[in-house]
Amino acid sequence: MEGHQTLLPDDAFGKPRRPWLRQKLAALGAAIVALLAKLKAVLLLLPKIKLLTTAGSALVSVAAYSLLWGWQFAVGFVALLFIHEMGHVIALRREGIRASAPTFVPFLGAVIAARSLGQDALAEARVGLAGPLLGSLAAAVVAAVGLATHSGLLEALGYIGFLLNLFNLLPVVPLDGGRAMAAMAPWMWFFGFGAIVLLDFIAPNPILLIITLFAAFELYRRWERRRNPTPAQVAYYRVSPRNRLLVAAVYLGLIAALALGMHLTYVHRTI
Repeated sequence: MEGHQTLLPDDAFGKPRRPWLRQKLAALGAAIVALLAKLKAVLLLLPKIKLLTTAGSALVSVAAYSLLWGWQFAVGFVALLFIHEMGHVIALRREGIRASAPTFVPFLGAVIAARSLGQDALAEARVGLAGPLLGSLAAAVVAAVGLATHSGLLEALGYIGFLLNLFNLLPVVPLDGGRAMAAMAPWMWFFGFGAIVLLDFIAPNPILLIITLFAAFELYRRWERRRNPTPAQVAYYRVSPRNRLLVAAVYLGLIAALALGMHLTYVHRTI
């Protein structure tokens, strides 16, 4: 006789059926896979998000500056700020330090994020001076085109670019000149801070006051460390005389070139 097998459900032998458990596990696995796919997509989009942050903050700054100077001047001014900050970014990356793209803050300029400014004061000076160097070159190109074409707008942009980079060379941290002084003569930080305080009285404005407060905090923090230095701090500020002279030559040369550029591009009108 031909054999016949009867298939009985699991609960016929006292074992409960559990298809719901398999379904739940399958659903959970699918959810995890979908979540991982979304996380991967977010990670791939991070560089674009950073780019959007830079572009978005630049547009906000252009809109803010347009209220004072008009959109054409505002676009040029933000472009000069961008080039200045990219000087710092390029120098940081040459030092082996990852740096973010610039983020613009209306009426305060722009900022970049980095875990450090280099392994010693000389590297800090290179990073600090790279911004004014590249920014001054950009302002010089704009000014040269303005002078050649008799464009008052471009001459004014060149002038403001020179002024912006010259202001950043004030010898006080966290301005670029203060970074240079870390390798040249840190005691000059007090002179630079005094100059900013004097400017607060001569031409008081909220932006300058904010910079003064930041400078006061950074000056106090740095000088406290120098009063009670660790071996690492001593090594950080150890710079050879030759390198001090090189930093001083670049620093003073920039000041002279920027002052000359401002003289050549001064526009006798209200911007």
